[in-house]
Amino acid sequence: MTTWSKIALGLCLLAAGAVAAVWSLNLRDEVDVKTTAAYAPSDSLLARGAYLARAGNCMGCHTARGGQPYAGGLGIATPFGTVFTSNLTPDANTGIGSWSPAHFWRALHNGRSKSGRLLYPAFPYTSYTQVTREDSDAIFTYLRSLPAVNQPNQPHALRFPFNLQPALALWRALYFKPGVYRPDASRDAEWNRGAYLVGGLGHCSACHSPRDALGGIRQTLALAGGLIPMQNWYAPSLTSPREAGVADWAPERIVALLRDGVAPGASVSGPMAEVVLGSTQHLSQADLQAMAHYLKTLADPSPRPPPASGAPPAAAAFNSERAAKLYEQHCAQCHGEQGQGVANAYPALAGNRAVTMASSENLVQMVLGGGFAPATAGNPRPFGMPPFVLVLSDRDVADVISHIRTAWGNQASALTPQEVGRIRANQGR
Repeated sequence: MTTWSKIALGLCLLAAGAVAAVWSLNLRDEVDVKTTAAYAPSDSLLARGAYLARAGNCMGCHTARGGQPYAGGLGIATPFGTVFTSNLTPDANTGIGSWSPAHFWRALHNGRSKSGRLLYPAFPYTSYTQVTREDSDAIFTYLRSLPAVNQPNQPHALRFPFNLQPALALWRALYFKPGVYRPDASRDAEWNRGAYLVGGLGHCSACHSPRDALGGIRQTLALAGGLIPMQNWYAPSLTSPREAGVADWAPERIVALLRDGVAPGASVSGPMAEVVLGSTQHLSQADLQAMAHYLKTLADPSPRPPPASGAPPAAAAFNSERAAKLYEQHCAQCHGEQGQGVANAYPALAGNRAVTMASSENLVQMVLGGGFAPATAGNPRPFGMPPFVLVLSDRDVADVISHIRTAWGNQASALTPQEVGRIRANQGR
């Protein structure tokens, strides 16, 4: 055998070993769908499943705008193309009518469809894998009780090579490990319930974590904040006191924010408003308290010292006089001349960490597109902010945001018109 033949053989063996390793990693903790227990739905299981489907906000993704509930068809834009959600109604041909509880459990636990096809992680099985089999069966029971809708699933529109199953298998080998949530014996039952809801059904890390170029989450930075791909909203860190960490909040304040969308000195907007509207406002008081208990214990994995007193951080130059005038014309009527806001109506901007955190994407999104807190039982008529996308130029938006980030004792960097222009160009994508 020649030297080149030996090299070629070695490379083939290495490639075969790599393929075998990837294949093995994709079969970890695989569910046996051939052996199934008897399917025996009950009223209590149905009610529990309806509740858990709310906790997971399943309808939010599996319902297209104007479409039938749970019939799928919603396009989810990703950096790799568009993924279309599937039909979860019990239609035998286009939905899950021919599925068994084990098939559904495998989808949540292993990220595989009935056929065994690998599912794309826009369906957050990387979090749902923590869901117990009992909860999975309850959700399946509820979905099987829905009206059947004959609506074929729309093929994904993903770019090469992300549309290939081998590429997805490699991604899963790098980033996905199946495993049901295991209670921490050093913590009480309430903390463990909160960790289960936040990490599993709530799939909070899907938004509140930074992602790398391949869309993977580094577990050491889970919940440390990240830009939501393609939506251009920043989901703030749930561990940092300078962003959305709640370690120093009273539990009742956390519960109020999750239940009502508003709490003293805080309110939700953007994608989080949709989460409260479709999911957390419907949770029980006990589960909300458990989530609050867990969230209060999260620690910042990379603590940074607070900004020093004195002048704001060095930033892009802006005309402070012009910026103050713009604020007076467009913002002061609601938010106050000194950024003090109006209790139970318009949030204060002075001392507001949503204003001063490093990321300014959300501020630009709110100024351009406006928005409302969700309508909930605790806040049935939320006050909102009008859009200024057709009123203010990029320079205007940059100046007014720079003003509120540096006035009234706020210490944060200013914005440039170029930064605003980038976010404006990406709106709606």
